Amino acid sequence: MNWGTELWDQYENLAAHTHKGIEFLDKYGNFVKERCAIELEYAGKLRRLVKNYQPKRKEEDEYQYTPCKAFRQLLQELGDFAGQREVVAENLQSNVVRELHLLAKELREERKQHLNEGARQTAILNAAIGALERARRTYERAARESERALEAFQRADADLNLSRAEVEKQKANMKLRSQASEDAKQEYTDQLRKTNEAQRQHYEQRLPHVFKQLQDLDEKRIKNIKNFMLSSVDVERKVFPIIMQCLEGMEQAANNINEKEDTQLVIDRYKSGFVPPEDFQFEPAAGGDTTDSSTNHHHHHNHLTAARGTVSGNRIKKRGGLLSIFSSNKNNMSTDGKEDYSDLPPNQKKKKLQAKVHELTKQVAQEQAAMEGLMKMKGVYETNPTLGDPMTVEGQLNECCDKLKKLRTQLRKFEELLADANSQVSATTLHTLPARANGAPPAPATSIGSNSESLSRSASESSVSTGTGAGGTGGGVGSGGVTAGGRTAGGSPESGLGGELAVAHADHTNGDGDHDHDHDNDHESDFDYYYEPDLQPLGYCMALYAFEANGTGSTMRMECGERLLVLETDAGDGWTRVRRRHTREEGFVPTTYIATTLYADARDH
Repeated sequence: MNWGTELWDQYENLAAHTHKGIEFLDKYGNFVKERCAIELEYAGKLRRLVKNYQPKRKEEDEYQYTPCKAFRQLLQELGDFAGQREVVAENLQSNVVRELHLLAKELREERKQHLNEGARQTAILNAAIGALERARRTYERAARESERALEAFQRADADLNLSRAEVEKQKANMKLRSQASEDAKQEYTDQLRKTNEAQRQHYEQRLPHVFKQLQDLDEKRIKNIKNFMLSSVDVERKVFPIIMQCLEGMEQAANNINEKEDTQLVIDRYKSGFVPPEDFQFEPAAGGDTTDSSTNHHHHHNHLTAARGTVSGNRIKKRGGLLSIFSSNKNNMSTDGKEDYSDLPPNQKKKKLQAKVHELTKQVAQEQAAMEGLMKMKGVYETNPTLGDPMTVEGQLNECCDKLKKLRTQLRKFEELLADANSQVSATTLHTLPARANGAPPAPATSIGSNSESLSRSASESSVSTGTGAGGTGGGVGSGGVTAGGRTAGGSPESGLGGELAVAHADHTNGDGDHDHDHDNDHESDFDYYYEPDLQPLGYCMALYAFEANGTGSTMRMECGERLLVLETDAGDGWTRVRRRHTREEGFVPTTYIATTLYADARDH
């Protein structure tokens, strides 16, 4: 299949065909370009859609439910999907559209060159044909003149009236015209040969060569259109794995929706920790028994109090208002500018404080690691001064130390708030228990640990620490065999034997052990709370080294040079129980880390 031989006489049609082919190439290029624009617009609109439906800051709490989490993940996957559409558009633009425009420009220039060459060859052939036509006309004219000269000579030779000279003149003219005719004939013959040769070369070599170049140009165009289409498909195919991952992510997000989990989340989120109100009591008409009326009024008061979600906790003022569940002042701010969650129900307050303690613990760990790194760097600088000046690290160390102290202060404060919140929840739970017979208090709680039967150090130490002797509440604790934070001799605080809550009866006692009946008896019967009387300090100590609590037992952190009160001396296990003066935080510290000074009366005791 060769255009030069098959279409030797279709020069004009081939020129028009190649022109239409290049126009189609431009058309396909414009199609891909517009598709790229559509892909980019589609991706842009998808991204705008994802942005518009991203959760707002005020909606963050709602996005803890599984459908909301799934929707957020779906938005993320849709954003990735939009990114892949952008990749398709960019690859089509760089691999197809740009190459298409370059190819169309190149083919247009080549076609122009080939058509110009074909026009030049056609002009050469036409020139040869024109020369042949002129030679033919010259030969025909010379032949007619030669024939007329011959006829004139023949008439002169036959006319007897003409002289010999006249006859010779006609003969010479005949010979001249005959020679001119022969010359014209020869020139015509030569031109005919040349024209035929040029025509053969034109239709057998030169024009087929031009047509062959046009054929190659058109085949190149067709082949590149094929390659461009395949390249477009390949661009799509390359993003399919990622698009499939996006779709699988959307499917996984939908499968992660769990209605039971959301139901539990609703409970955890909105559970207040309060108990349903008590039954309404019968209220006698006015003028009835005043005693019953007072009692019924008391029950009615309890019902209304429980219904409002408040608790009458005026009796335990020493505990810092632990039972004041709701605070009317919502702007109650802590020292670090954050809310102390005092306006939340007990369970919600406990959850918020737990999250805050966890966050502060992580921050303290990070700052501690940074401080240790700076200390190591300073040590390296001191060992090898060529590496750096140790004083350059000093400022960073001081700043890190200050920040660490602030974080620890906040952590201690929120830990205390969390302990109070736990007491609130425990108090609310305690209030739900059935009424006890004769108002008798429950058995004292033992220390929290693996061995609930561990004994206190000694009954005498318990008496010294409580300051009440053998009677009163202190005697009750001693008889129970467990003190607050009590541990067996030789036991470590990390073992958990040093618990935190050995409780006594919540009724206040005066100095001689009698119950304080200043408060209304009805209010005293509302709640039975138990608390541990403060231990009497045996002396004081000075921290020789800093100590970090491990958080697994009842150990307590202390700073180097810190002054603490001694509550229990070392019983041979290497630990001493101490208390801070201001925060009244208690715990165990290594005996070898402190210098202890006991009060004289305590040592004598």
